[in-house]
Amino acid sequence: MKKVHFKNILIGFAFSPNLKANVFEAMRLANFFDGNLFFLHVGEKTVAKEKTFLEILRNSPVNPKQINVLWEEGQPDKTILAQCTLHKIDLLLLGALQRENMVKFYLGSIARKITRKAPCSVLLLMKPSVERIPSQHMVVNAFESIQTETTIGAALEFAQALDIPKITLVEEISRSKVAVAVDDDRSLRKATLQKEKLNRREISRVNEILSRIPSNLKENKSITSQSIFGARGYSIGHYAKVVRADLLIMNAENKNSSLWSRIFTKDLEHILSELPTDVLIVQNKEDE
Repeated sequence: MKKVHFKNILIGFAFSPNLKANVFEAMRLANFFDGNLFFLHVGEKTVAKEKTFLEILRNSPVNPKQINVLWEEGQPDKTILAQCTLHKIDLLLLGALQRENMVKFYLGSIARKITRKAPCSVLLLMKPSVERIPSQHMVVNAFESIQTETTIGAALEFAQALDIPKITLVEEISRSKVAVAVDDDRSLRKATLQKEKLNRREISRVNEILSRIPSNLKENKSITSQSIFGARGYSIGHYAKVVRADLLIMNAENKNSSLWSRIFTKDLEHILSELPTDVLIVQNKEDE
């Protein structure tokens, strides 16, 4: 398993009502990972803006080991992506709004574009808070994919750093795999047996992945597996909402597979069109 580190963190900031909350969330996160934090404003730098921003930084209760403030002009999406590459960013933070046709960032609908093209993992913040609200439960995709082991490892690293006690690994199983017309007791039993067989197979696959993850990442964690039947992307998003998870962790798009990209785009659309909670999309840099 390739271990994922979140050492270089970048957040784009705008002078919006959520500025202080976004800044404090970024400061806390960088502090948890003992990482380097980059703040990026895409737009004109003025004395007033700089004074406001530096005042917020001074008021933060925590301070990462290194802070860099970048002021750049240009198109927000292209500028953010370029800075992520330039500074070898591991984790990009984006502010997001719920129940939008397209996730919004700054004044335009560009978070979706950034999420797809980002060379790093992306954390979409739904409800940033000035005061820390500890996360209690994360839901992690455990789909059958070459990226899933990296994603689960990253999720457990995230949970260990933020002291998140409960992790649910969700395997989404297409209903088409239980291709039995249920019209009597016999067909119902057959469909039930098929579901149980698929469920056992998925649990065995996930347990095998967990066995290869360093034991220190699993300490003091309640880790369970949950199989759900339904449309990929939609089902796990709905599940995360129903169980009131604080964080949903997903695979990023596999850029080396055009077929998977086409399939995954639909999965990601479900998640991004109506965010159920904060979402971390893990980029496997081996795919680049």
